[in-house]
Formats: sequence, structure tokens, C-alpha cells
Amino acid sequence: MWLDITLIHMDKKFVAIANAIEMIVQAEGKSVPLDALAKQAAYDQNHFQKIFTTHVGISPKKLQEFLSYKTAREFLLEGHATLDAAYQAGLSGNGRLHDLFLKCESMTPGEVKTRGAGLEILWGVANTSLGRVMIAETARGICWLGFEVDGDMARSEQRMRTYFPMAQFKRHDADIFDNANKINHILTASAEQSPIKLDIYGTNFQIQVWRALLQIPIGCVVSYQMIAEAVGNKKASRAVGTAVGSNPISFLIPCHRVIQSSGIVENYGWGTARKKILLGIEAQSQNDKKSSIV
Repeated sequence: MWLDITLIHMDKKFVAIANAIEMIVQAEGKSVPLDALAKQAAYDQNHFQKIFTTHVGISPKKLQEFLSYKTAREFLLEGHATLDAAYQAGLSGNGRLHDLFLKCESMTPGEVKTRGAGLEILWGVANTSLGRVMIAETARGICWLGFEVDGDMARSEQRMRTYFPMAQFKRHDADIFDNANKINHILTASAEQSPIKLDIYGTNFQIQVWRALLQIPIGCVVSYQMIAEAVGNKKASRAVGTAVGSNPISFLIPCHRVIQSSGIVENYGWGTARKKILLGIEAQSQNDKKSSIV
């Protein structure tokens, strides 16, 4: 019974965080005062601020500032002129995301060809430190991760079912709790955390692009051109953009870390505001780690 109470208490905190993030996303850059976020969560302002900052790694005010994200261009150009430079930036104490947390398997060519026929997919919705997410899993690992759009998961579910038109789906929120909990801690957990298994489903070119995305360190951004160079085709920026946009496992395969070479942050399937928030959380996470090392 103790475990049940603990899980309920933890979920209550993440419900409050998920609702607050959604409220910030919906505001699209307009300031949402702390008292409004706290009131929605039914918490005292100071207590809500502490809960939010502890689990998200950044204060509500700072998170909103990233919706006016102006540093991407400078971040891209200062020491990150090539994808290799970005790789090196991620080796200064924090490691690369896929080295620490992800184990990837690709579906067989036969499974790709049959569009998921005979595949059983379990899915559910969870409240996390990134907001409310929809996670879908096969027996081999996560095959889909999407966010809320306009306050519900209808678009994510529709896109998932379109992506796997012949698969069999079953919803059971409790069964995706373990992976949701890992996502809650992915920005702060150590290398000892058991890896999140991914079941990647796509064409050979898409998988090449997604594996390149997995090399981008937390807190870094790269351009579509850089990814094209990484997969060995400098002229494939447009095709890379299409592959990035079709990524089925958002955040874990970090397509949000790809921006235009001009520094403009947009073109994200879950909304520009969501993309800026993810970049903001990650940038702050890495700044905090660097500060703790100094």
C-alpha cells in the first residue's frame, strides 16, 4: 500500500507540472504569471515553484523566457560549425544521450514492408517533467512518443495509427509507467540508469538520419545541412528535413535539436513553442551541470 500512495503522490506532482507546461505552451510566448500556474495546480506559489524547478530543472519564468529563444543562431555558430564539433562539445563531462540512455533496435525489412501487420503495440498517456506525453511500445521497446497538441492527444494517436496502419493497439496507461519515469529523470540521471529501449521503424535513409540525431549532445543544436553531411549526402538537406519531421519517437530521438542554419527555431510537429521549451530545458540542464563541475 505504501508503494501505491507513493506513486499517486508522484503522479500528482507530474500532473501539476504537465498542466503548467501545457498552459505555457498554449500561451505561445505571452507571459503566464506564477500565481496563475500555482492556482491551476492547487499549490502555494513557493511550493509550486520548488516542485516545478526540481523536476523540470528550470523555473517557470526561465522556461517562458526560452519561448523567446534568441540564442540558437549564436549557439549554432560558436564552436559548432560542423556536426563533429557538436559531438565534441558533448564529451566534456555530460556524455551523449544515446551512449547513456538509449538502446536501439530496428524493425526487420519485412515488418517495414507490411506496415506493422501482426505487430502488437501497447500505448498510454503519462504526466512527465516535459509535460503530458503519449508513449507506445512493442515487445522490443518504445516505437512512438508524442506530445499534446491543443490540449489533447488526439493528433498524436491519429499520427501513430497512420504510421502503423496494420498494427494492433491496446491502451493501458499503467504499463508505460516505467519508461515515463525514466523520461522524468533523463536529463539528470547518471550513466547507471538502465537504458530506454527504442524500436525504430523506418526506411534505411530515415534510420540513418535518426541515428545521426542521436549523436547530437544534450544542449546542442545543429542545422539540417549538418545532418545531411553526417549521412554522407551534402545535397540532401530537404530529404533530411522530411526524415527529421517523420521521426516517430520525439525527444528521445532529438529532432528538436535541428534548426535552420539561420538560427530560426520552428518546423516541429508538436508546435514551435514545444520545441523551444525542450531546447530551453536541455540548455539549462547542461548549464547547471557545468556550474556544478566548476
